[in-house]
Amino acid sequence: MQRLTLNGAKMREMNRAGMAVFYVVRKTVLVFVTGVCILASGCSSSKTIWSAESRSPDGKVTASVRAVARNQGLSIISGVDSSVYLNWATGSKNPMLVLELADRSDAPVDTHVEMNWLTPNHLELAYKGNQTLVFQAVKWVDIDITTRNVSSPAGSTSALR
Repeated sequence: MQRLTLNGAKMREMNRAGMAVFYVVRKTVLVFVTGVCILASGCSSSKTIWSAESRSPDGKVTASVRAVARNQGLSIISGVDSSVYLNWATGSKNPMLVLELADRSDAPVDTHVEMNWLTPNHLELAYKGNQTLVFQAVKWVDIDITTRNVSSPAGSTSALR
């Protein structure tokens, strides 16, 4: 039986061959992962499908709503997010999110939010359809905010005080 003796030259030769395979595999995996990331980021998109504004009776505050259709590319998660913001009518403050709804449907009729100022200090938001309440503020500065799901039985109202 012949015995294999590994001296320095043989070890270096084996190491070079092993390292060459390692670098090829590493580079292939790196290129593959980079390509998947670029493909995934390029496939997601969102676009505003409708928006509206409503000014308070005294003209000091503006309520705005925006429905954004989201599509996550190759993912099965899609739908529409509706967000309502309040902001001062004058000045340069950032608007404040007061209501967020998520909807798995792509039907625009299910995503509308009606904004009704009952008084200068009371905003009623009504929505219908297959929407899930994600976030709701009940007060902003001195404005009370109530929400109502008009498609549920008896048009349930939600207002925490």
